[in-house]
Amino acid sequence: MAGGAIVPSDGPATDYGGSLTLSVFMSCLVAASGGLIFGYDIGISGGVSEMEPFLRRFFPHVLRRMAAAKGNEYCLYDSQTLTAFTSSLYIAGLVASLVASRVTGAMGRQAVMLMGGALFFAGGAMTGAAVNIAMLIVGRMLLGFGVGFTNQAAPLFLAEMAPSRWRGALTAGYQFFLALGVLTANLVNYATARAPWGWRVSLGLAGAPAVVIFVGALFLTDTPSSLVMRGRADGARAALLRVRGPDADVDAELRDIAKAVEAARRSEDGAFRRMATRREYRPHLVLAVAVPMFFQLTGVIVLAFFAPLVFRTVGFGSNAALMGAVINGAVNLGSLLLSTLVIDRYGRKVLFMVGGIQMVIAQVGMAWIMGAKIGKSGEAAMAHPYAVAVLVFTCLHTAGFGWSWGPLGWVIPSEIFPVDIRSAGQAMNVSIGLCLTFVQTQSFLAMLCRFKYATFAYYAAWVAVMTVFIALFLPETKGIPLEAMGTIWVKHWYWKRFVHDGKSAVALT
Repeated sequence: MAGGAIVPSDGPATDYGGSLTLSVFMSCLVAASGGLIFGYDIGISGGVSEMEPFLRRFFPHVLRRMAAAKGNEYCLYDSQTLTAFTSSLYIAGLVASLVASRVTGAMGRQAVMLMGGALFFAGGAMTGAAVNIAMLIVGRMLLGFGVGFTNQAAPLFLAEMAPSRWRGALTAGYQFFLALGVLTANLVNYATARAPWGWRVSLGLAGAPAVVIFVGALFLTDTPSSLVMRGRADGARAALLRVRGPDADVDAELRDIAKAVEAARRSEDGAFRRMATRREYRPHLVLAVAVPMFFQLTGVIVLAFFAPLVFRTVGFGSNAALMGAVINGAVNLGSLLLSTLVIDRYGRKVLFMVGGIQMVIAQVGMAWIMGAKIGKSGEAAMAHPYAVAVLVFTCLHTAGFGWSWGPLGWVIPSEIFPVDIRSAGQAMNVSIGLCLTFVQTQSFLAMLCRFKYATFAYYAAWVAVMTVFIALFLPETKGIPLEAMGTIWVKHWYWKRFVHDGKSAVALT
């Protein structure tokens, strides 16, 4: 069976030993900070979109439409042009992600992170200085290219560099920094909302997280897997010695990496085709599609984008709506911190189950309150206590996401793919995620206007579906080295029919 080294299917996973060294911690910290880029943009868009000086300069017709829709609270911000300001970035990100797989394989993870940081810095500078819509959109496209490349390289870097015992916590660091970026953006929006030039500060400061990832990446070494793939075995061994510590069996790990890379080279071309057509890659294909799709359908991404607008819809004033977004961002960050403490202790599936149940309860609560107090017409004003209750349920939903799908939506795709399709699998994960982000950001405000409170019931139904799917079809990956990840499929009640070849062996990464 193609795909890598052969080991007994019922044998234990390899443990190469080693400790959590300062070198690997700092390397993973820098790579995870790539999440700042994505997070800052997620947090900044919704706040800027409700700043009147920004709307007056670029979207004056939106202000007129808002006034015309005043009788319907659900439709205050229903404008495809305004949502295009947010969603256009993700089309550019999608384009970048389609080529990022080959670029990452050819240039290495470190070089692609440098490229992503540089592009994002240029985009932040251009949007902050924009004087017309064309300049604004070009800047957003540069930001999107930066997001597409960084989202491809950083999670791979984290998964390949982290020791298996701490891989979940270290890889979840990407989502932690993403949440930190969201919170930082919300705080910047709140601080600058009263100034007529505040939107320029909010958009221009996107360059700050780009500097962090760019400068930090200059001091990184590439991952051992990437170095071996590019013919630099001596560099790979030196990198392993540095990041694993003196107690690790680096020669054994290097041998397994070399075997996996050699197997990948024998079938180097057509990774996407192999994943789509070969039976042994069926679980990888299904999860490459399902994980990013379900990640988006939790509803958290659009709530993060448009939280200030949602809070305005339920009756908060402008500054109170921005503060509500800050509170929601802080809850997300806190829940992610908690997840890093337990993800490698209790495993992935427990967090998925707890978070899924919590999100369903919260979204049903939001739908019930909005339906009862704003009504179907959207003309009834919501009393302040109920508006606060909506904020509480939003935070409950965000917390459930923050210790389940938030980190695990990045952890799982970065660790399940064999090395010969790893870049292709991650590229598919990023591409599907960015495509659905575009669709959702472009359609959410129109959906809220038409579906009204049922919008949140729609997301609750999807969370229920994805929770059942994870319970049935995701094997537990806690503590399994990447080079031994093939053992989880051959033991799974359903996937074993695809990956087991009838002998006592299975192809590994």
